Amino acid sequence: MRLWHLVVLTILTHAAFIGSRMLVSLYAIHLHASTFTVGVLMSFYALLPMLFAVSAGRLVDRIGARWPMFGASVAVALGTLLSFIWPRLEMLYVSATLIGAGFMMVHVSVSQVVGKIGRAEDRAANFSWLAMGFSISGSIGPLVTGFAIDSIGHVHTFLLLFLFPLVPIIVLWLNRPALPRAEERRVDAGEGRVMDLLRNRALRRVFIASGLLNMAWDMYIFVMPIYGSRIGLSASTIGIVMGSFAFATFTVRLLLPLLIRRVRPWHVITAALLISAAVYCLFPLLVSVPLLVALSCALGLGLGCSQPMVMTLLYNTSPPGRQGEALGVRTTVMNASHAMLPLAFGGLSAALGMFPVFWAMAVLLGAGAYLVNRRRDRE
Repeated sequence: MRLWHLVVLTILTHAAFIGSRMLVSLYAIHLHASTFTVGVLMSFYALLPMLFAVSAGRLVDRIGARWPMFGASVAVALGTLLSFIWPRLEMLYVSATLIGAGFMMVHVSVSQVVGKIGRAEDRAANFSWLAMGFSISGSIGPLVTGFAIDSIGHVHTFLLLFLFPLVPIIVLWLNRPALPRAEERRVDAGEGRVMDLLRNRALRRVFIASGLLNMAWDMYIFVMPIYGSRIGLSASTIGIVMGSFAFATFTVRLLLPLLIRRVRPWHVITAALLISAAVYCLFPLLVSVPLLVALSCALGLGLGCSQPMVMTLLYNTSPPGRQGEALGVRTTVMNASHAMLPLAFGGLSAALGMFPVFWAMAVLLGAGAYLVNRRRDRE
């Protein structure tokens, strides 16, 4: 199996996922939903991943990645199709749940397979190529969605996004490319309890850093459509701003395989946390599109270089035969924050406006950078 095959399949599914998040937000606003309602909708993307990510990781460890990825692609396709067939606010909750659960399984499966490809010393570069694929789809999703909304409307954009996961469904059904089979778990891999993983200090520190960085990423995806609508930007302009974020992540990840042996993972992660905190301090002070694009690029550069580092550290510190489960724990931590943040920040935005939302996130990221490095120094 070649890495690029897997990256292309992931790009298609992720483009539908990331585009649907923007589309669901803007369509809910079009239907006169409140900011809090939009926050509830975004939390539904994380509901099932929060509850079942560990079980999903164990499933991938046990049976391999092919069929979990196939079922997940079907869930993403079905989620986009349902809101086209029944374009109502109530159906958006169903779509968000299906798409969120489907992409969670895709992400866990793909990450586990990428960790198995090639030699151990190639792992960081492999995760960088996968992350580059996410950047491509992260740019395609908002751009296609924004321009499609302005040209064919919200409802038909759901049908357009439905086409993206169809290729992975067909390819995985035909088993092209063939994915690695499940490994037999070693005796020293532990009894399969989640607490065994959480007691591992090195893994726990990775979980904390990963959760904070993904909160920063998810916060941007949640708040940018709302903020853009409030300051009068069109859907296509919001798509351009969000696409610039994805373009920046792609650019930094394009260079990362060349620099991967010259930088220390924890230094990169700390820098990403501090850059993100600074960007969120500045966001609510600006309404100019060029300046919003510049800030989005800065945020994309910081967050884009951190994810491959996190994934490499996570895979390298996981017990043998339990990498999928460790990825599931990370996904659970990540989606627990994703489920709670939109609710909390949606309510805060409705009550006090956008300023406290951005600045609360900045304080959280700054405190996280201090906490992670303090723990690292102690260990």
